[in-house]
Amino acid sequence: MLSSISTQFNLLLFSLLAGVITGVLFDLYRVFRGLENPNIVVTFIEDTLFWILTGIIVFIFLLMTNHAYMREYVYIAIAAGILLYMVLLSKYFIKAQYKIVRTTAKYIRITFNFAFYPLQLLFYSLKRKNKQKILKKNLEEN
Repeated sequence: MLSSISTQFNLLLFSLLAGVITGVLFDLYRVFRGLENPNIVVTFIEDTLFWILTGIIVFIFLLMTNHAYMREYVYIAIAAGILLYMVLLSKYFIKAQYKIVRTTAKYIRITFNFAFYPLQLLFYSLKRKNKQKILKKNLEEN
């Protein structure tokens, strides 16, 4: 079946974009997985689930953009999109992700400390009063 130049260009563009999406998902996964150190079985399961999910997302993207028309050059364009993303954008995206994770963790820690500060004061004052009672009792006994 012959396709017009614009259809072929759109197919190439969306295939490259599918590769970029795959690269972004891979970087998200790398940052998420870098936060912990699982054993080999958990790593295998996570990797398998990641690639299944990525395959489904890319297939749905291609289905919506070009009716999932899969030819050899579509696979080549997806690989080229991944390569372009990894070479040009990956390091900046990962730096931004780590910054977002650090900032989010910092704000969560600050919010947690702020929310539980009154409870910490209460427990500290109760503990101090209890210590004073014990010291007073020990002094009276001596």
